[in-house]
Amino acid sequence: MNAQEKMMILRELLENKVPIGELAQKYGIHSNVIYNWKKILFEKGEELFSEQREKKSSKAEEKIQRLEAKLKDKDALISEIVEDNIRLKKV
Repeated sequence: MNAQEKMMILRELLENKVPIGELAQKYGIHSNVIYNWKKILFEKGEELFSEQREKKSSKAEEKIQRLEAKLKDKDALISEIVEDNIRLKKV
């Protein structure tokens, strides 16, 4: 069975609350196989969610760095304008 078929069976189990014995009979597989898939799903699910969290936090970090760079550029430009203004007032 491919991954899509396994997820379909697990979805029936978890969302539709179809008993494992009924699913095993329906798809011609041993019930222990379904238990194993369920175990793998929950073990790998934690990794999936932590990867998503890491991606979100890395995107946030990149955005923060870009904004900080823009702030530095803005501050440098303001400083330059103030210096020019002071120099013009002296002249």
